[in-house]
Amino acid sequence: MVVGSNLRGSVATITAVMGFLDGITVLDLASVGPAARASRWLADYGATVVKVGPVPAQGGVQITPPFHSYSAHRGMQRLLVDLKAPEGREVFLRVAERADVIIESFRPGVVDRLGICYDDMKARNRGVVYCSTSGFGQDGPRSGWAGHDLNYLAIGGYLHCTTPGADGQPPIPGATIADSAGGGMHAVMSILAALVQRSRTGEGAALDVSVADGVLALMALQIDEYLATGEIPGPRHGLLTGRYACYDTYPAADGKWLSVAAIEPRFWANLCRALELPQWIERQTDDAVQDTIRADLRAAFAGKDRDAWVAELSGADTCVAAVQTVPEAVADPQYAARGAFVRAVHPEHGEFRQVGPTLAGMETAAEPYPVRSAEETDTDELLAAAGLSADEAAKLREAGVVA
Repeated sequence: MVVGSNLRGSVATITAVMGFLDGITVLDLASVGPAARASRWLADYGATVVKVGPVPAQGGVQITPPFHSYSAHRGMQRLLVDLKAPEGREVFLRVAERADVIIESFRPGVVDRLGICYDDMKARNRGVVYCSTSGFGQDGPRSGWAGHDLNYLAIGGYLHCTTPGADGQPPIPGATIADSAGGGMHAVMSILAALVQRSRTGEGAALDVSVADGVLALMALQIDEYLATGEIPGPRHGLLTGRYACYDTYPAADGKWLSVAAIEPRFWANLCRALELPQWIERQTDDAVQDTIRADLRAAFAGKDRDAWVAELSGADTCVAAVQTVPEAVADPQYAARGAFVRAVHPEHGEFRQVGPTLAGMETAAEPYPVRSAEETDTDELLAAAGLSADEAAKLREAGVVA
């Protein structure tokens, strides 16, 4: 089937199987960050996603990510419009009349100045779900602050609770956890909840998605402990932050690393027996001997290469797994069996592989996925679907209002 819903038929070359969100149209005003992640997942669930960006003359106002980022925007449409021009604002509002969801990530107050805020939208589309994503939310003393993933993890307590380097320096995470989970998934959940409500009431909603709030939700186990008991969580404070040797990482003989997460006593007992360390089975959570247990585990794991240990232990109910590089993760047979990676083809960069629609309920289309160059747009088709004539569209193009 051709991707599309209220704007069906705009991209004849992009195909997809019908997903849970077939018939839902999303306008995404962001180019990177949590909003872009949210629209990526919504598209993979079958929504028609239109990426709305500035006309070329204003291209510097948005970050242009590498062609492969956000799955190369596979299956998405593109509209370029000058939102600062009155005619451009009207074009966007006309297109938005047919949309179910709008996602924006401007700083608080910008959409009000542009005349495309929730109230402006609701006046023309009472059922629209309007999702604003920002670092700290639309209000509060930090609402105007600039920030990125690391800042939100720092403020929410995540960095403090993570094992630091030898000099006490908080670590730099290997992935953008705040943007992805605290922001992108946060936005998706909120949008889907609002769409469920709309199905009952016909009314849309304004959603204020704060990435920092999302991080706080992810930190709830640690924060709730502090609020309820007064205990201050930190590195190696609790079971899941490395207090005990049964939940840690260890080097193998070849310098590669193993993760050990033998929390349950029976898994810990299995591991101790396999490593010929039965003396520690009954002392799993004895604080007085954790350093000694760690030393014994390190000595034991130093006896074989990482993959030898994985072959011996991982399927034996010990909760041991390899610490893999990205290339190793891509080659992992478990992900291969799950169909985690798909092929895509770009007109300039050729064929390449990428992470496919991997979340539960997503469907994979026939491969390779066609992805398009940044210059290709669906502006004429989208304007026609919004009721503008070919002459009107041509005049807007000539004036530089759309591209």
